[in-house]
Amino acid sequence: EGIMVTLQVKRNIRLLVEKSKLLQAAQLTLDMAELAQKAELGIVIGNDEFIRSLNKKYRQVDAPTDVLSFTAGEVDPDTSDLYLGDVVLSLPRAQEQANTGGHLLVEELQLLVVHGSLHLLGYDHVEASEKNKMQAAQDKILGELGVRAIGKL
Repeated sequence: EGIMVTLQVKRNIRLLVEKSKLLQAAQLTLDMAELAQKAELGIVIGNDEFIRSLNKKYRQVDAPTDVLSFTAGEVDPDTSDLYLGDVVLSLPRAQEQANTGGHLLVEELQLLVVHGSLHLLGYDHVEASEKNKMQAAQDKILGELGVRAIGKL
């Protein structure tokens, strides 16, 4: 209650993991934040080309990446719900990182959802102190999801 997470899978993508696992990852992240109002967050899963075009447009980086977070932070005037923003994932990138790391695709996707959601909540990993806070939050949520310690910042 109080939190709505939507998941959009781009047309050319075959997502062979349970969507509920990804929704749950975002849900737990927002639960942990104990937001004062009802909040909404979107997860979008696309391919490398899709995320590359976004990366180029918004970050001037002409390359695919694993996850991008787009902070909205807007309040719906009608419902006063907070729209946090969107977490955009590249499925091929996630698959590659799961293979390299020797863990499951679903775990990698959960990690990326948690990571991206934490960014929407204002977490960052530029400064060491910030990084430690974000790592601790990420580890705690992944632990609750039953994901082994993967994804060092």
